[in-house]
Amino acid sequence: MKKGFPVFLLLMLSSFYLFAQTRQSIRLLNEETKLPVTSAVVTSPDKSFNRLSDETGKINLSALQATSISISSVGYLPATILLADIPADGKVWLTPTITSLEAIQVNAAARTGIFHTISDLDIHLRPLINSQEVLRIVPGLFMGQHAGGGKAEQIFLRGFDIDHGTDIQINVDGMPVNMVSHAHGQGYADLHFVIPELIEKVNFNKGPYFADKGNFATAGFVEFKTKDYLENSFIKVEGGQFDTYRAVTAINLLNKNAKEKNQSLYLAGEASYTKGYFESPQDFNRFNGLLKYHGKISNRSSFTSYISGFNSKWDASGQIPDRAVADGSIGFYGAIDDTEGGKTSRYNFNNTLITNFNNGLRWKNHLYYSQYNFELYSNFTFFLENPVDGDQIKQKEERNMAGFNSTIEKEHNLGNKKASFQAGIQSRFDKTNNSELSSTKNRNQLLNPIKKGDVREMNIALFAEEKIKANSILDITLGVRGDYFANKYKDNLLRATNSSNSFILSPKLNFNYRLNNKVQLYWYNGQGFHSNDTRVAVQQNGRDVVTPAWGSDLGGIFKLGRKAVFQTAFWYLWMKQEFVYVGDAGVVEPGGKTQRMGWDASLRYEIIPSLYADIDLNYTNPRALDVPKGEDNLPLAPKFTSTGGFTYRKATGWNGSLRYRLMGDRPANEDNSVKAKGYFICDAAINFTKKKWEAGISLQNIFNSRWKETQFDTESRLQNEPAGVSEIHFTPGTPFFGRMGVTLFF
Repeated sequence: MKKGFPVFLLLMLSSFYLFAQTRQSIRLLNEETKLPVTSAVVTSPDKSFNRLSDETGKINLSALQATSISISSVGYLPATILLADIPADGKVWLTPTITSLEAIQVNAAARTGIFHTISDLDIHLRPLINSQEVLRIVPGLFMGQHAGGGKAEQIFLRGFDIDHGTDIQINVDGMPVNMVSHAHGQGYADLHFVIPELIEKVNFNKGPYFADKGNFATAGFVEFKTKDYLENSFIKVEGGQFDTYRAVTAINLLNKNAKEKNQSLYLAGEASYTKGYFESPQDFNRFNGLLKYHGKISNRSSFTSYISGFNSKWDASGQIPDRAVADGSIGFYGAIDDTEGGKTSRYNFNNTLITNFNNGLRWKNHLYYSQYNFELYSNFTFFLENPVDGDQIKQKEERNMAGFNSTIEKEHNLGNKKASFQAGIQSRFDKTNNSELSSTKNRNQLLNPIKKGDVREMNIALFAEEKIKANSILDITLGVRGDYFANKYKDNLLRATNSSNSFILSPKLNFNYRLNNKVQLYWYNGQGFHSNDTRVAVQQNGRDVVTPAWGSDLGGIFKLGRKAVFQTAFWYLWMKQEFVYVGDAGVVEPGGKTQRMGWDASLRYEIIPSLYADIDLNYTNPRALDVPKGEDNLPLAPKFTSTGGFTYRKATGWNGSLRYRLMGDRPANEDNSVKAKGYFICDAAINFTKKKWEAGISLQNIFNSRWKETQFDTESRLQNEPAGVSEIHFTPGTPFFGRMGVTLFF
């Protein structure tokens, strides 16, 4: 490692001079709002030039060898422009419109671009419910809530029961959401601190194929981008069944002239409450606040900074056993232990500085800090361990997390080939005090401390990636990253301190083959990983601390006719032996080697102007290796899932959607003798939009189906039982749930 840092720093510094050339650029702007148009695709007539606009709407044209360009972006009219007609200030104005799939071109202009078209379409066409549910934009990603609404959701993707985030990397504006060595579970990813109305983009991809994506990016990653500018200030109020209320507002603090000077400052807040549909009141309340600045601070630099705060508190009914519902002891929405629940808070300070140099080099520096608190009370086994007082547990932590990332990007010539280079350094430090696991009664009575200690975890990574344009139709991307982990755990019960260090090197190799503007084929390969909990790391003395995963995707994006976009992939993922810290029990359990292979398909179709249909199909065969056949099922891993629906979207007037999600049956244990039953749920929304206001109704579970949102094969004992019973324990899913809202723009 010591030798690696000087070499990397020398590489970064030399890049300022190695690729020097005269900059030529344009800036894409929305002609109505005067705001930048990001992620627009700019191409030359022969398609040899293919770029995306950055966060400021800028496109570097230094590599362009043509006299005209074509511009396309979801939500804007396509345009073809002669370079001679571009004004001296470089500003190009695009006309916003409701998306037509006829104007969509498939491409992989971005380094993470194979899902670029799909994600942009979905975020523009689907109504946002909450920030957690926006994750469902990722085709094949399912979620389940099983602790009263305030706890991070359980996530399923590509044959993984990801728990709360072990195998998917999630960030917001570059700031990690996943919590390492969390009191409840590794990778815990709580997105409730994001206000959904402020989400501008969701970028995602599947698999471990991208050099700038590190810890947890095995099944994939999701990046949320919040708005730098507000088109309008607004206030929104909602109300619905089960005493559900919500209010959110966002206010521009600068005048309209500031937008044209690339300056923005806005304040936003959210408050919500629901009693919930459970027999025992949930009383879930959440408060969010954000103050964000974005602006051009010099001719070549822009700066974004915000502070945000989040606080929530809730009660929960927890998971209930099938047998208690079957014999009538409790109802379908009842509880065995209604003293479960918790509270959590997170406060963030996030800063990004982007500098574009005259030679075309782009340098991005990102600094963040989070202060986080978590306290959760659960009871999964009722009276199995303690027949008198019950098995309630308390999980608590106080965390400080800080990080710094620095990345350079530069287009250049590699011999007679066009290429683009990206490299960076990423660092993150997590510090928790008195991370706790204890046995409790009624939340307020401590029965027995199980684990209590301080975690210190440092992750430093270097990565580099070169994208080479082999010819007009083939791009080859070579990447590598190296991650170093330093783990330290102070056990405050045993009064002992242990530490360990580990390193992993992750190579990547990706091919994009653009047959034409209607067919894009790709073959992606690479290694990713997720780290294990610090309490595992120090017990293993550095062995098996980082769990590698090797994957490969072979697929394509196809424009079918004029108004359909289809994407499909066959994929494989292998994961090495891992050791998992079980936060609910305070023990370390080994997990064997696994493999997953499957098939994904996504279709987007514009039936008539403004009416869209979509469907996602996902099949996976997840298996444990080195175990007897028939005992190689991965508990709760999804095998078949599907989502889809219809969306009617216009700029003003009536809008609406009808959507479904289908989770197939899946094994709940290794020999498939216990099954987790699947479900089919439909939701709907309808809105009426005017320039100054909007009103709408959303309906969840429109057929009022009884379904189990989360399920576990757990051994538990009820108070009147002589011994434990192993069977399905579940959290019921939402019954028919209607709510309505009104938004005022000003």
